[in-house]
Amino acid sequence: MNETSPKTMHLNLFLMSTGHHEASWRHPSAKPHLATDFRYYERMAKLAEAAKMDSIFIADKYRLNKMTKYRVIPQLEAFTLLSALAAVTDRIGLTATASTTYNDPYHIARKFTSLDHISGGRAAWNIVTSTGDATARNFGRERHLDHSLRYERAHEFVEAAVKLWTGWAKDALLLNRSAGLYADMNRIKAADYEGRHFSVAGPLNLPRSPQAVPVLVQAGSSEDGKAFAARWAEVVFTAQPGIREAASFYADLKGRLKAWGRERDHMKIFPGLIPFVGDTEAEAKDKELELNELSVSEYGLHNLSALLQTDLSDCPLDGPLPYERLPDPELVQGQQARFRLYTELARRERLSIRQLLIRTAGGRGHFTLAGTPVQIADTMQRWLEEEAADGFNLMPPLLPSGLEDFVLKVIPELQNRGIYRTEYSGTTLREHLGLAAEPLAQRI
Repeated sequence: MNETSPKTMHLNLFLMSTGHHEASWRHPSAKPHLATDFRYYERMAKLAEAAKMDSIFIADKYRLNKMTKYRVIPQLEAFTLLSALAAVTDRIGLTATASTTYNDPYHIARKFTSLDHISGGRAAWNIVTSTGDATARNFGRERHLDHSLRYERAHEFVEAAVKLWTGWAKDALLLNRSAGLYADMNRIKAADYEGRHFSVAGPLNLPRSPQAVPVLVQAGSSEDGKAFAARWAEVVFTAQPGIREAASFYADLKGRLKAWGRERDHMKIFPGLIPFVGDTEAEAKDKELELNELSVSEYGLHNLSALLQTDLSDCPLDGPLPYERLPDPELVQGQQARFRLYTELARRERLSIRQLLIRTAGGRGHFTLAGTPVQIADTMQRWLEEEAADGFNLMPPLLPSGLEDFVLKVIPELQNRGIYRTEYSGTTLREHLGLAAEPLAQRI
């Protein structure tokens, strides 16, 4: 099978403690006591690799959610966990989240070069700008930076990081024992980056890694986020509630690449997918209902209030959102794209606050699908063929059982259709994704 074919599906596994449904930890089969146990993640990573998935992804936040009372929040630090997983896997990609708002380019560039060396070329960076004043206060700041300023900093951050990654030429290491020469200093260039927000001398104190530049991943879908993705992202994770919205997003974002001298296949778009797999459709829907009934409304209401930047505690749960009290989307300093997604979903389907909480409990606005393996494969294939997706960011609602169901039942169905690999044909994540080591000069 040709992995770079536009009709070949890619899969990324988004690992999150007990699963992506907010009530997953309460399910009898969940293992919340293992949320910080490395062996728990090792087993799932190996299962994903056996299923020939492109990569696994670890999200990362720099704060403790106030609602930890109601949900398993702990998430091992991404670089530490993925470095450990690199030692017990061979081919699957390793995507770590790192914020451009609360880090510095040299520090992050060095970490990704290390991860790429350790894994033999399997590293990817999920580039985020973070959210919330609670995060800011953990780093000595009173307020989180404005939305547009965060993205301005993010562009500079990536520019500086790329200069650091590409500072070492492929032939910089001489390893000439007889002459006593380890490296050719003429083949190692300083970054000498000067921007409004960052000043980085460089070069890195590590040689060029197998991929040189890790695969660049991004998940923001606001206008600023899409502009950033068009310039930098090679993989985009996105929340889309249905195929119509996903196809529109896909066409919009791919259409922006030309301005940066990029081709459409230089970027892969992966909508999130929350699959409930059952041997019958009724069984799958029962699994979804079971988790929904375990949700705690106070948890969902707190998160919804934070997302919409409006206190909803005085609103009747069976009434509509107080649209007149909501801020203008352009003034939202958090997740602008998710704000729009939730409010547009509620308006379009005339959902009450309670109904919106239930609709988003499983996947926070991502596409949720309950069905048989054939039904799920049919839907995934349709999204692929109708240019709504190049693959999916797989978000099992319940772990590990949701992953096991998908791997054992849906993966063979996709393989039988010839739209998903049966073996890896490369060793690096770029090779899995069909991404060349394309020149970045025109984007710096």
